[in-house]
Amino acid sequence: MTIIEMAKCILKEGPICDSCLGRQFGKLSTGLTNAQRGFAIKVALSMQAAADGDMEAQNLLATSFLPARKVLGIEAQDEECWLCRGLFQDLKNIEKWADRCIEAAKGFEYDTLLVGTKVPPIYSEKEEVLWAECGLTHAEPLKAELNREVGKAVSIKAGKEVDFKRPDVVFTIDLAKDMVEMKANSLFIYGRYNKYVRDIPQTRWPCRECGGKGVKGEAICQHCGGTGKMYPTSVEEQISHEVKLAFNAEDGVLHGAGREDIDARMLGEGRPFIMEVVSPRTRWVDLESLEQRINAYASGRVSVSGLHYVDKSAVREIKSIKPDKTYRLKVIYNDALSIETLKSSLAILSGAAICQRTPERVLHRRADLERRRRVYDITLEELNEAEKYFIITVRCEGGLYVKELVSGDKGRTSPSLSALLGRECRVAELDVISVEGGISWQDHMAKERRPGTSSQRR
Repeated sequence: MTIIEMAKCILKEGPICDSCLGRQFGKLSTGLTNAQRGFAIKVALSMQAAADGDMEAQNLLATSFLPARKVLGIEAQDEECWLCRGLFQDLKNIEKWADRCIEAAKGFEYDTLLVGTKVPPIYSEKEEVLWAECGLTHAEPLKAELNREVGKAVSIKAGKEVDFKRPDVVFTIDLAKDMVEMKANSLFIYGRYNKYVRDIPQTRWPCRECGGKGVKGEAICQHCGGTGKMYPTSVEEQISHEVKLAFNAEDGVLHGAGREDIDARMLGEGRPFIMEVVSPRTRWVDLESLEQRINAYASGRVSVSGLHYVDKSAVREIKSIKPDKTYRLKVIYNDALSIETLKSSLAILSGAAICQRTPERVLHRRADLERRRRVYDITLEELNEAEKYFIITVRCEGGLYVKELVSGDKGRTSPSLSALLGRECRVAELDVISVEGGISWQDHMAKERRPGTSSQRR
């Protein structure tokens, strides 16, 4: 069918506004709005009908086209569009939705935006039936036009830019509920953290008994004392406290390049991490100042360094890397031990490939798999025969369980230091003193922020 023939087919379904008619041919030309395209098609159809004496076409047009009504001598207003139910007939509707979007974002800083729409099924169903009956293959969905037109209106009114990839805020128009939802997308900050005290987990650990609720039934959970947490604080909470205040955010979520045991310290240059700032009202914070605030709040417990804004893709990378690590272990043993015996056993482990099954202590949360990891080097720092402990430094491949390298984990790790020494050994204290590598934050730099603010550290 020709465009004129397809237009007549569309008009037979009922009154249709310029935007909805033009949208059925939205992919055929550029530089026109759908309303302009639809009006042009109606003009062409009316002219063709006049030339052919086609009164049927004029009558079809008359419900939504003033020139056709004049030809027919009909005095009436355009009828409501059967496809959009008048949504695009009154330009004030677009302005109304734009104003509601701007109101929904009140109190939030943002430079970029995106508009989406939840369309009731009846709209999509009517469109799909129309496309099938009239052979329309170049149509644009109603929601796409609404997203675009409202997005343009918000952009102009608020002086912001539309960003299809990673907008600061996303507006969702819900036509059925007649409301606008606004979501402020997360910000991401890369850096390294140190943990100077033991018995602090990396992230918040919900209470096992109450599931983090703080109550069991109607009573306060006795296991956590109503806190909903297994531990009073975490690295995540120590960092996010000031982050949430600075960005006026709902939450801060820590994504680490691996994690140290709860009873381990994280020393040296620290562990790479990304702090996800959830639903921030403020998006432009000087990170050098924030670093100072975090370190003052968490003094003696946790510190951060080298903070930079990054984009969301950095989270995937930091979760996928398995950096090599160096540990300092204080190992206690039960029977007398000579330095010669210890050194010879350490020499066997140094450079060895270690076969490990998932340790018993983490089997409740990880699959029982067998893995091979390499020990690169082991250095003896101290042997105290009187108190029966020694201190070693272990540099190894990421993913090696060093506690089990010492204990043997009932034979699940082989070779192990306990097996080589022929006596029971276990780690009394563990420090991570190096996490090598990390990610190149420059490859994930977030977009530049407003002039006068610090989007990247200078």
